[in-house]
This record gives sequence, C-alpha cells and structure tokens, in this order.
Amino acid sequence: MKANEVPQDKRDFKEGDKIHKLMYALDNDGKYTGITSAGWEAENIATKQAWDAVDEELAETAEKVKNGELSPIAYYMQKHLMEVSLLAKYVGKWQWQVKRHFKPAVFSKLGTDTLNKYAAVFNITTEDLKNFGK
Repeated sequence: MKANEVPQDKRDFKEGDKIHKLMYALDNDGKYTGITSAGWEAENIATKQAWDAVDEELAETAEKVKNGELSPIAYYMQKHLMEVSLLAKYVGKWQWQVKRHFKPAVFSKLGTDTLNKYAAVFNITTEDLKNFGK
C-alpha cells in the first residue's frame, strides 16, 4: 500500500481524533515509512460493535455487584479486560482463590493486604473497591 492509500475514515465512536494507528506504507521513493491512520470504515464498525458488547457485559456485571450476586473484584477484572488467570498472577493467588473472591460473602471477609493487592492491580483505592457504587 502506498502512503497516500492509507485509510483515513474518521472514527465516530471515539472522542475527537486522539487515537490513531501506526501503519507502514511505501513513500514516493519506494521505502517503507510510518503513516498514522484513523482506520477504515469496516474496521471501525467492527471495533464499535466489539466495544458495545464489552460495555453491555460490564453493565450486567455492575448490576450483579449492586444486587449482591458478585463482588466488585469481578467487575473491575472485567473492566480491565482481564481473565481470571491473569488477575491471579497479578495478585499472587491461585485461580480458584480469585474465583472465590467473586462471592460477596467471601469478599467481605478479605483482609486489608489482599484488598490492597486487588486495588493496586485495578489502579483504584481500597475504599473504592470496598464501596463499589456508593
């Protein structure tokens, strides 16, 4: 692809033109050069659909936390696009322990050290973690 052929369809689902993708294309001399791209329509539509699905699942999880079905750990894990295995590695726990911490009754008994580890991973305060939605 030549430099003047790099797609530049504007993303209508993000704020402004802050996000650009670096692509490599041939310049007039036939050498590869980095060109920023706003993407192309088909890619932008697919990306919007994917993020809409993520937002919908996150809203469902938030509702489950508010209803006492899940702990805030499940919400923040999903918000940060993590899997249980990754979160377990970050907090130094086994996967089954992290899954147990999704239960509100277990979450309410977690010690300060454990809550601090989760809060650090999610880049929030321990109080924000404990007082989800309040």
